[in-house]
Amino acid sequence: MKYLLIMQINNAILDALTEQEREVVMSGHQAFIKTIQESGEMVSTHALGDPGTSVTVSSRGGETVVTDGPFVEAKEYMGGYYLVDCESKERAVELARMIPDARVEGLAVEVRPVMFSSGSDM
Repeated sequence: MKYLLIMQINNAILDALTEQEREVVMSGHQAFIKTIQESGEMVSTHALGDPGTSVTVSSRGGETVVTDGPFVEAKEYMGGYYLVDCESKERAVELARMIPDARVEGLAVEVRPVMFSSGSDM
């Protein structure tokens, strides 16, 4: 079963980290990637740009419109994800616990099952 391990980012928390703490997080991601590649559970991973650089496409009054944003009140946002293929939700949670963000207070990793996949790498 495929699971999306979604890294919830909070810029205030990241900005408060020391350079050494940031390096631990970055090297932890490299180690995690190596682990899930070696286990055969990694499908893909992607880091996303800051939400302030995105646009939103929606419908208003029957017209499709494009606006800057999203501009949400939440301090946390989806900063990136790992798509993994593993045997169970319990294993997906075990993998999420290995992601260094899960060990930084104020950051989180959401584990969500994938209900449908399509594409060349699926």
